[in-house]
Amino acid sequence: MLQPPFLKKGDTIGLVAPARKIAPEEIAFAVDTFKQWGLQVKESKHLFGACNQFSGTDEKRAADMQEMLDDASVSAIISVRGGYGCMRIIDRLDFSRFVHHPKWIIGYSDVTVFHSHLHNLGVQTLHATMPFNFAQDVESVTQLRRALFGEAIHYSWPANALNRPGTANGQFIGGNLSLLYALCGSQSDIDTRGKILFLEDLDEYLYHIDRMLLNLRRSGKLQHLSALIIGGMTSMKDNTIPFGKTAEEIILDAVKDYDYPVCFDFPAGHVVRNLPLILGKDVKVEVSSACLLRF
Repeated sequence: MLQPPFLKKGDTIGLVAPARKIAPEEIAFAVDTFKQWGLQVKESKHLFGACNQFSGTDEKRAADMQEMLDDASVSAIISVRGGYGCMRIIDRLDFSRFVHHPKWIIGYSDVTVFHSHLHNLGVQTLHATMPFNFAQDVESVTQLRRALFGEAIHYSWPANALNRPGTANGQFIGGNLSLLYALCGSQSDIDTRGKILFLEDLDEYLYHIDRMLLNLRRSGKLQHLSALIIGGMTSMKDNTIPFGKTAEEIILDAVKDYDYPVCFDFPAGHVVRNLPLILGKDVKVEVSSACLLRF
């Protein structure tokens, strides 16, 4: 996998809004933070535009992203927020120049579309907090800076009683479950064999989680993993007649026939503590009395 160059002081980070619209005051804290890191900040042309729930039409959002992809003066591109919209523009983008001069693509949630597509093009990306969320957690932002500037990152977190212990090595992949499910069968669909899969999601009905996990199981995406890491399964919903299982129990049921390590509660996704993950990088995970992840 191609690893984009790490940042250094004086480099430029590009801000894009490929999904939901945003207002300047919602990212002012993040812009100041980037400048404190010694970075220049470049805003895309339609960053603060509006078209219904989106930051602009599909054409404008795609044009903004394409310009940042091709701009040699931009060393990294961060989506200012998620929402919905990246899938509407992914097929409008031309990555032919980008793959010869890769740069870090940063974000989570809806940005899973970009992560997965670029994984298939052989480029590492950063699953991490976005400017809309910068003021929520100091550690998430500090670790993002460390990752972008090439400092080593490794994590430990408490074990969950539902964890399945073991040690595994593999390429780190994944992101938002709903988006990975939506990408199935497309050119952005990822091959999971021998890899460490990370999943998170927000505001889904439990039966939706079950349906999506069954899809991944039936399509073979859960069968040959090296390990499975679950982040925030946040604000799950249930019907009047309960589904009868938590999201974690649904996940364990989907992988019950496989023997690789499984761990829950990794602090990433739609949670306040949203630590950066380098997608496409070879990593090691240990699941025991505590969980360890080394990039």
